[in-house]
Parts: sequence; C-alpha cells; structure tokens
Amino acid sequence: MSRIGNAPVAIPEGVTVAIADGTISVKGPKGELTQTYDDAIEAKIEDNQVLFSRKSNQPIHRSKHGLYRSLTANMVEGVSKGYKKELELVGVGFRASSSGQQLTLSVGFSHPIIIELPEEVKLKAEMKKGSNPMIMLESHDKQLIGMVAAKIRSLRKPEPYKGKGIRYVDEYVRRKAGKSAAK
Repeated sequence: MSRIGNAPVAIPEGVTVAIADGTISVKGPKGELTQTYDDAIEAKIEDNQVLFSRKSNQPIHRSKHGLYRSLTANMVEGVSKGYKKELELVGVGFRASSSGQQLTLSVGFSHPIIIELPEEVKLKAEMKKGSNPMIMLESHDKQLIGMVAAKIRSLRKPEPYKGKGIRYVDEYVRRKAGKSAAK
C-alpha cells in the first residue's frame, strides 16, 4: 500500500487544477505547469483536493502511484509559493555576475564560464565584501531549478581538502586531512 500515493493533494486558494486525457495542468500566481501521467493511475478532483488511485497492485503501478502524487504536490506548491536554491562560491578569486538570464562565473579556469539560463528561472548573483559570492535561483518548477543548480555546481564541485568549489548553502563538505608531515 502506497502511503504517499494515498495522501490527497490539497489545492490552495488561487490555484486551479485541471485533469484531462492523462494530463494534469496546474495554474497559479507564479506560473503554469503540466504533467502527463500513466494510464494505470487514476486522478480525480474532489472537495478541493486531488486524489490518486491505481488500477492494479502490480509493483510498477504501486511505484507510479506515489510518483505522480508527489509530482502533482510539487507542481501545486511551485505555482503557489515557488522554489529557491542558493549556491555559494568558496575559493580565492571566485566570482559570479549576472546580466539578464546570463550567468558569468570565474571559478579558477583560464577563461570565464558563461551559462544561459532558461526563462522560467530567475537569477540573482550577489558579491558582498568579506563573504563568498552567492547565486540565488528562483522558479516555480522544482525539477528545472534542481537541474539548473546541479549543472552550475558540476562546473566546480567542492573538493575535500580545502573545501573550494561551488556548493549549496546548506551543504556540508566532508574534509580530508591531507598529507602527514614528514618525519
């Protein structure tokens, strides 16, 4: 029995959900998202909630039951509240600047890295004196913002000896001791 799949998704005020032909459309103040779902899963709207049920008890259907419920819950939260990701650049000389949807990073390579971000993601790069440069991403699509943040982080992952690199603000980097002193 799927505990996640059986939980209803509450529809907050200002958000509209439409279900038609295997597609769930969610529209809210922050934007609009759509998701197709498998025909083994049934979705319906009752009492300002979205309910999911499965047609059979096969393992593949049980796994999709919770999946589509979670995707719909993320869409509802995204169009009502939105999602934020913050990245921090740790390292001497590391810089970040933004102009429109273009992010320019200087993270220790011989050339600056320029990334063009999708229109759905709002970008803000901040450099304060005495603290590490920060990149703030904001979007209504959880999947897209996670993918963009992971792509930015993959350009210079935090290394375990000095902790230099691009990391999430709440990320803990496990440090290694390094070489022992000569005898």
